[in-house]
Amino acid sequence: MSNFDQLRQKHPRFIYDSFSYQIEGTNLNIKWFFKLEPDISFTPTLSIPLSANLANLQDPTLETVIFNLGMVEMISYWKVSCAPIIEIKPRSLTETEQAWWLKLFTLGLGEFFFTNQIDFTAADLITFEFDHDAQPSPVINTQANQPPQLKKSLLLPLGGGKDSLVSLELLKKTNLDITLFALNPSQATSEIISLNSHLKAISATRTIDPKLLELNNLGYLNGHTPFSALAAFVTTLISYLYQLDLIAVSNEESANEPNTTFNGININHQYSKSFEFETDFRDYQNLMGLPSNYFSLLRPWHELQIAQIFSQLAPRYFPIFKSCNVGQKQNIWCHKCSKCLFAFLMLFPFIDQQVLTTKIFHANLFESESLVETALKLIIKSKTKPFDCVGSYQESKVAFYLSIQKYLKSNQKLPVILETVNQAVISREDNWPALRKQMLSDWNDQHFLTPDLVALLKSSQQL
Repeated sequence: MSNFDQLRQKHPRFIYDSFSYQIEGTNLNIKWFFKLEPDISFTPTLSIPLSANLANLQDPTLETVIFNLGMVEMISYWKVSCAPIIEIKPRSLTETEQAWWLKLFTLGLGEFFFTNQIDFTAADLITFEFDHDAQPSPVINTQANQPPQLKKSLLLPLGGGKDSLVSLELLKKTNLDITLFALNPSQATSEIISLNSHLKAISATRTIDPKLLELNNLGYLNGHTPFSALAAFVTTLISYLYQLDLIAVSNEESANEPNTTFNGININHQYSKSFEFETDFRDYQNLMGLPSNYFSLLRPWHELQIAQIFSQLAPRYFPIFKSCNVGQKQNIWCHKCSKCLFAFLMLFPFIDQQVLTTKIFHANLFESESLVETALKLIIKSKTKPFDCVGSYQESKVAFYLSIQKYLKSNQKLPVILETVNQAVISREDNWPALRKQMLSDWNDQHFLTPDLVALLKSSQQL
């Protein structure tokens, strides 16, 4: 019997017991209470600073958003045993809502199921049950899923990386009233906020119940969860509390491409950053009685295009921004992971090599023999693409081509990674100039941008 089957037998029921929220000092403090039968409890929390114009705490829409935020928070705790029954006591869910959550549980946890080799296509993976007294969430209003109108106020989540910085610098060119938002801000994010002190900023604090980490150490199931889905619900709550018209995240077209397939289903590390999730989440905002105000500003572009614009638009952030998950707590690029190599690869064609290896990174990652296999996984489809926020196979190949050409033009010897990639892939094709032009001018029409924002991005593409 597998560990998965043993844990499901040992812990047959996961219970979303209740939630609470209250004003304490200047913060709105929220708690969710989960139980894993027979005897494990979890209490994750979220603390949000209040504004003077805070909505009435008895507002049913506010309660609905907080309840649903508990639903997505629950995923991190449910996954430790994948209990076959999820009992939801505070509210009931309609069939439409149940289907929505089942999709997020399965596709949002696709990488988790793949790495743990769990058959997530089984019909009995999850069964929702409800307390007999539970009532459905009241729906106050609904709105068709239309592109957002360019209004006055906008919430911009910052993650410390180049993408949200490109969004920030582009949005500064509009007449929007921008409020920055950070959830558990890293040092890089805090420094970015300080550099933009003329803008309003909100920071919220999320705490994970330490029992979760204890169970991970005891051999319970562990793996990637759809954090961007949780962030979507948190920003929806912030936008509602602060009465902000729009939420602009910074996800790109590249996030749509899966890493691999498993049991006939695409597995995408970035599923909750994909256009599919963005569309679904806007629908769910309607189900919560809210307008669809969540959209990705950078959706029409690839990562390579964003890197090119970042290199021209945001040089003052070069020493500050960080995208490495491994080195986030130390505020460093670890120089060893797929995210570091991918970021280096995207920027190398557009930034002076000396600047890239001193102001951003502190080494030439193309010289790292330990990253050769990682480089090949970025461009060869028969290999599993690294489970990290990396771009498409095609744009990685174009970026490698551009990097090789940059070396050759300066009469430098190709470092080990570029030499390997050149022999394995680049030298075997001859249409790279056309692919380069196509990639750097590409535009994906699947987005929720207004004409004003489309014009903003297209004018910036000419930088």
